[in-house]
Amino acid sequence: MRSLLLVLLCTLCSFTLAAAKPNIILIYTDDHGHADLGIHGVVSDIKTPHLDALARSGLVATHGYSTAPQCVPSRGGLMTGRFQGRFDLDNNGSALDGFNKQTTIATRLQNAGYTTAQFGKWHLGPTDAITKHGFKHVFSQNAQRPFSANITLDGRDRPMSDLPPGEYHLDGCSKAAAAIIERYKDQPFFLYLAYRGPHTPLDAPKRYMDRFPGDMPERRRAALAMLSAIDDGVGLITSTLKKYDLTEKTLIFFIGDNGAPLKIHKVDSPLKGDPGGWDGSLNTPLNGEKGMLAEGGMSTPFLIAWPGTIPGGQVYEHPVSALDVAATAASITNLPVKPGDLDGVNILPYLTGENKTPPHDALYWRWMAQSAIREGKWKLLRGGEREYLYDLTTDREEKHNLAVKHPEVATRLRTKLKTWADGLTPPGMALGPMAATWNDYFDHYLEGKTISPRIKPPAANASETQGWEARNGKLTTNNGLIILTPEKADKPTFITKSKLKLSGPVTAQLTLKTAATGQGAIAWRLEGDKDFFPANRLAFPLQSTSDWQTHTLEIPTSGQVIHVRVHLPAGGAEFRSLDFKSIHR
Repeated sequence: MRSLLLVLLCTLCSFTLAAAKPNIILIYTDDHGHADLGIHGVVSDIKTPHLDALARSGLVATHGYSTAPQCVPSRGGLMTGRFQGRFDLDNNGSALDGFNKQTTIATRLQNAGYTTAQFGKWHLGPTDAITKHGFKHVFSQNAQRPFSANITLDGRDRPMSDLPPGEYHLDGCSKAAAAIIERYKDQPFFLYLAYRGPHTPLDAPKRYMDRFPGDMPERRRAALAMLSAIDDGVGLITSTLKKYDLTEKTLIFFIGDNGAPLKIHKVDSPLKGDPGGWDGSLNTPLNGEKGMLAEGGMSTPFLIAWPGTIPGGQVYEHPVSALDVAATAASITNLPVKPGDLDGVNILPYLTGENKTPPHDALYWRWMAQSAIREGKWKLLRGGEREYLYDLTTDREEKHNLAVKHPEVATRLRTKLKTWADGLTPPGMALGPMAATWNDYFDHYLEGKTISPRIKPPAANASETQGWEARNGKLTTNNGLIILTPEKADKPTFITKSKLKLSGPVTAQLTLKTAATGQGAIAWRLEGDKDFFPANRLAFPLQSTSDWQTHTLEIPTSGQVIHVRVHLPAGGAEFRSLDFKSIHR
């Protein structure tokens, strides 16, 4: 009898715990422009009925902001609830050492008894190590190739290993997430569903493309198709919640990681021929794009819903941040958080109407050579030595610089921004000079100048350079040497070679001379990786000398290396040998 009572008591405690803790679903889209939600009413070609319904069940945050205008840093800030510049994760090329020392919101919730699961794009290190960051379940499909997963499409456990794709990646992530909801319907869960869409490559299947007939740029059609697949996935998630009576027990965030990359001219290049081009999404009516702290790069689709707790049908106009997700989750689940651990705020009292004041005194950003502060209606934006002041209540499009008209406001905001930025790692409002691309963006969007499309120089003859190609420079050959000439003497360059099939571990032996002393690095991409991950990088020192230098490094991987880069300090270089070989060949 005593044992039976103990079992009943434990069961009752378990049900009480589950009832007291709301489920949390964080949906994150990739390069998704502000215009591309039907409920925004900006464009007529978008079709997002399920997202529109989600918004009507909760709210649209019209001034919702990401933490960076680029993939890696914005995800680092989102996952930790801390501004990523506090741990030296400023851009896509930053090392992940600082991030790896942080406590993610997934870890905090897992320690509090939540089942945690990640789906889709990770971009914060090796996908087979996602479980080290607080996620029990992983389904990291973001393309039509094998991906790390420890669950199947129907939510069953499997050993962590590569799983061949069984569905289009956007559909697969949605179905796996719905399966986990069904599996854990009686327990609190935290799902992070990070769709790789509409980020390039634009790979929507025909059944989604066919939803958008008519005359339009093919890149626009493909983006609409990918967003339609995401919308279907959101519909599957919300219908699964409804099926198990979880709608009012679940807080949902839907946020974009940054604005759409327009590349100024929105060139409708072939879908498979320009993986780094315009992704077809739009930031209208906001000014700017991905890679800028302007509104078009930072103010993304931002929806929040918790029926029964957050009143539906709202349009919330006070600024909110993706950093608020972790702080809100920690507060509503009573997680122990030390002062200063999180940079966001619990926005729930503001969304329910309990607190009528703005959630933030100010929002701050720094990304590479740019920094910005938003305080009430004012926004101060800096890019290198340029400075702009906007009144966003009358000029959301950032067309009228008021820095000269209101110098006292600009000075006050600049002082606040500098004080905040001096507390980052490394400190400062800028981490270097403005690159040519960002100067073009500022000239075009903020200065109204006409920027002609950049004409890329002809590609180097790959047969003469052993398959190596240059970025930010030009490769030539002379007496058996490969010579790298940079486009600009003060700009770092790298050379790259793809279509490799080297089973790890791999040794790299380089014999070279460089014009400048500094740090070199080898980066590599494995089969199945969409991009070069910051963790897959080995640094080595280089000296400017007339003598040949030979560096031998081992790439510590058991996977197949398919693509390598050799990064160099600013200035030219000569290569006598560039050998990459499988150790066990």
